[in-house]
Amino acid sequence: MKIDILTLFPKMFDGFLTESIIKRAREKGIVEINIIDFRNYSLEKHKQVDDTPYGGGRGMVLMCEPVVRAIEDLKSDDSLVILTCPQGKPFKESIAKDLKQYKHLIIVCGHYEGYDERIRNFVDLEISIGDYILTGGEIPAMAITDATVRLLDGVINSESYEQDSYSNNLLDYPTYTKPADFRGMKVPEVLLSGDHEKIKEYRLKEQIKNTKKRRPDLLENDK
Repeated sequence: MKIDILTLFPKMFDGFLTESIIKRAREKGIVEINIIDFRNYSLEKHKQVDDTPYGGGRGMVLMCEPVVRAIEDLKSDDSLVILTCPQGKPFKESIAKDLKQYKHLIIVCGHYEGYDERIRNFVDLEISIGDYILTGGEIPAMAITDATVRLLDGVINSESYEQDSYSNNLLDYPTYTKPADFRGMKVPEVLLSGDHEKIKEYRLKEQIKNTKKRRPDLLENDK
């Protein structure tokens, strides 16, 4: 998979690309991630990419020209263009699973007060990572990339994510490690039993219990 991320702040991705699972996926050649400063696509003398909004109002708005020129330069028949946007579709695990099927993702990071509305005519999907406002689209782009890349074949063992939270519309079950008794708080006996069938049943019950307690809306959405 190839992922091109269009941003005004490339250095924000330095740690993201050089640590942990994303680093290993890149080193294995499973994914190619390019961070592109779309300021380089500006036709303005000083590489300006924003201007004041028509009709007045606060802040600065990203201009069409540099963003669209960057998209058109990078896009191919295999590309899916994503716009990070508070008005976009809420990002979920199911969307990450859909995105992993594409050969090429182009993710556009917004900044300032927002986009020129006409940019929407050049994207395929708008995504929001939550009902809150960030200073830019870099963190959403990282979240989308991380959630998608970890699902690619060869990045991590499939068993590591098949039972993750949201994989079956339920939150994950509680997990424990050594010691078996920490300050009087003991690991459930069933997990020490070696009976894999009972452990499986226990974990499913705990998933349902955990979801009812913390995210009952997930169970309502599943009806």
